Amino acid sequence: MPTKVKICGLKTEPALEAALEGGADYVGLVFFPPSPRYLSPPRAAAIAAKARGRAKVVALLVDPDDALIADVMAAAAPDMLQLHGEETPERVAEIRCRWGIPVMKAVAVETADDARAGLRFSSAADLILFDARAPEESSRPGGNGAPFDWRLLVGVTGAAPFVLSGGLTPDNVAEAIRITGAAIVDVSSGVESRPGEKDPELIRRFLCAAKGA
Repeated sequence: MPTKVKICGLKTEPALEAALEGGADYVGLVFFPPSPRYLSPPRAAAIAAKARGRAKVVALLVDPDDALIADVMAAAAPDMLQLHGEETPERVAEIRCRWGIPVMKAVAVETADDARAGLRFSSAADLILFDARAPEESSRPGGNGAPFDWRLLVGVTGAAPFVLSGGLTPDNVAEAIRITGAAIVDVSSGVESRPGEKDPELIRRFLCAAKGA
């Protein structure tokens, strides 16, 4: 079965169309103001409407309160929530129960212990997203374009459904899939010409490489 692909941080219609035409399974919308990929809920509504029925819409949030989730749900009606902050398993489970849609929880990986520790979300979240740990000076927890050693996931990837993220590009995604066996991969900065600006050609190349792996 071809690897599923999530293109995250989409902001423009040309980038969205490249993702959809290339067969993206998930499109990610970022609701975190420090990110160069941030969308306001009204702008996200227009992007989500164009993706509806063609790909799953994923809303990325960082330690959101219930008011923000309510705003995002009302504007974008996402198919899934992606939690990318310091949320606890209890908070993840609470959000999934309250809003009644699948939840993906991001886990920062720098060591094998980090990867194993991420399994504590296996009963609270529908998917665990293994991402590279952000540099200390970074203002955002993901989308920094840094890969991690994919071999750190050996031994944990069979324990729960997961998504592979962090520094993936059209040139390395096939190797990442080979090493980890990832059924779903997630890319943001790896298909950009500069931070926050998606390149439609890089999106097409990434989808081709991932789905051909």
